Amino acid sequence: MTDVRARGQDEFSVGQWPDWSFWKDPSGGSSGRGRVAVAAAMASASLALTARAVGIAHHTGSGPLTSLVIGLLACYGIGCVLASWYGPTALRRERVVIVVAVFLLGAAPAVLLASPSYLTDLTFALSVGLMLLPLRRALLLGLGTVLGQIVWMRLARGEVAWAQVAVLVGVTAALGTVFALNFTIGHLRAAREQVRRLAVDQERARVARDMHDVLGHSLSTMTVKLGLTRRILESSGDVALAVGHVTELETMARTALSDVRATISDYRTLSLDNELAGARLALRAAGVRAELPAATDAVHPALREVFGYVVREAVTNVLRHSDAELCTVRVGPDWVEVTDNGSTRGGACAGNGLTGLTERLAAVSGTLEHGPAPGGGFRVLARGPASAVRSAAHHEADPT
Repeated sequence: MTDVRARGQDEFSVGQWPDWSFWKDPSGGSSGRGRVAVAAAMASASLALTARAVGIAHHTGSGPLTSLVIGLLACYGIGCVLASWYGPTALRRERVVIVVAVFLLGAAPAVLLASPSYLTDLTFALSVGLMLLPLRRALLLGLGTVLGQIVWMRLARGEVAWAQVAVLVGVTAALGTVFALNFTIGHLRAAREQVRRLAVDQERARVARDMHDVLGHSLSTMTVKLGLTRRILESSGDVALAVGHVTELETMARTALSDVRATISDYRTLSLDNELAGARLALRAAGVRAELPAATDAVHPALREVFGYVVREAVTNVLRHSDAELCTVRVGPDWVEVTDNGSTRGGACAGNGLTGLTERLAAVSGTLEHGPAPGGGFRVLARGPASAVRSAAHHEADPT
């Protein structure tokens, strides 16, 4: 039974580790600017640590303890900047070590000076935690820090300096928001780049598929007619008949050129009636008897274009790969079938043409079947959505 509460891989979860993989983009660009922005934010925030160090030196005077605390604050500021720069590309275990290190450096002055007020400086360590750790762990770390400061103030002073607690919470939330926004913007940029690449790939696939459909059929027909013209000139020398075939070839070439231009512009529309007429001409030129439907009025209008591609590709395969003497095309409201009585063309079954047809039919929720025909030869059957549903229901009711 499927757990409806299961989250998808891309769905946000408070236990999910932040994915900063877009910062690893070798091309730099937006990812590099993001890293600089986050590091600059941490560097600017570290100025507060400098002011803190000056204040400590003013109140405690010079001495080994003061020098140690100021040194720890300096290491803390540098560590926060380095953590924001290198941490997002680190492994999970390394991230935990980084957060622990900056947290200990930030808490050390408060412990050495026995003053819970200095725990406010942990806001930078908590921001690093929000950046590198899952949200659940980062929030628990922040909650523990705030509660620890409140309890320590209550025990040490008898009262809580709520203003300092508010600074700890507010600055941590502000820096965490900056990181979250930068994280979101980075992923949006990466997603936009991926969508752009997918759009380019999809357009390339469309043009390649259309060019195959257009030129494959046209060139196959022209090759057959050129061969026929050559045989006429070699055998009988009937110039008038040869000129007639050459005239038809010229018309086909012009039509193919027009189709190529229209395909590139994505304006080309295909007619099932025109494809049947072209199939009749091509099969006759190849010496293959054609049995084609007299009309296509029964075919659903939404399926006529894709069925035109089916007829074109199937007839092209007959011309290219078959020694058939008969090619039959039958149509229905939501199906079209092309069969021939030639030898089975096993190697041609999984070519680019049939793959392209499968993609075209899938776009209209249809299916494509191809393989040896029951009585011999080869068979291509395309079904529209309605017949595909009925076929699936039939197979469920009668698996045999």
